[in-house]
Amino acid sequence: MVDPIDDIERQARQGSVSAVIQVLNERLADAGVRTRAVLDHGVLQLLCEAETPAQLDQQTLTEEVRYILERLSPQGIRRVNINSRIVREQQLLWLEDIQRDPKKQLLWSQEITLPPQNPLKRMLEDWRYNRMVEGAKPAGQSPTEAREQKQFWRGILIGGLSLGVLALLVGWALADWLGVPLPRPLEQLASPASPEVAEPAPTPSPTPDPFVQAVRLAELAAQDGQSAQTSADWLDLASRWQRAADLMAQVPATDSRYTTAQNRTELYRENSNAALQQAERLR
Repeated sequence: MVDPIDDIERQARQGSVSAVIQVLNERLADAGVRTRAVLDHGVLQLLCEAETPAQLDQQTLTEEVRYILERLSPQGIRRVNINSRIVREQQLLWLEDIQRDPKKQLLWSQEITLPPQNPLKRMLEDWRYNRMVEGAKPAGQSPTEAREQKQFWRGILIGGLSLGVLALLVGWALADWLGVPLPRPLEQLASPASPEVAEPAPTPSPTPDPFVQAVRLAELAAQDGQSAQTSADWLDLASRWQRAADLMAQVPATDSRYTTAQNRTELYRENSNAALQQAERLR
């Protein structure tokens, strides 16, 4: 099975802003820094929040973010504007707020430029990932192939039995017409009961992964949130963020992603509440 963390990093390399945020949050969690981001006119606007200014030291945080993003090398993202502020109530329109009054909203802001992507390195990473996915596939037949094979042999079995019974009945009728007595065992076999052929057991469908479902739902909600305009749009976003939070909360404590899932659950619920507040303002 492919590790979902590897899958998220692959999405980030392909330019998914939502996946980039998840990778940054996981790498910066120990420093107490939480990030949000949005792509604005070709520039990735990145917001870094923490409880204290010491956690948002400009030089340290900038170098850490640069290192993470250079290793990811997200497709289509070259310019990144890092904004920092003390953590506050969730705001979906945070970019408009800091652009309107950056001195009041931010501790500091700094733009960095990522180096050009290496196409050979990108091809090598894609090749390694595809090999990993192929290696994760179970050996043997697929459920569809197994079901088709069972139906094939079932058809042969039923067809053979039907021909045998037909031949026996024809022989019995011919012997009766000619007046030839039948041995008792043959008479008993003249009308055999139709054999019951057991239906093939249905192939169980794989159990959906609530972590992956929540990530995909949150990514779509984040994208649609950039174009939401009416109260109905924000209510729909609030519902989708809440659904993503509910799915993430289903990740069991035995799962290696449990800590990440708990953080995502809280973040998605905050996004849902913020979307509800925005819907109320537009009524």
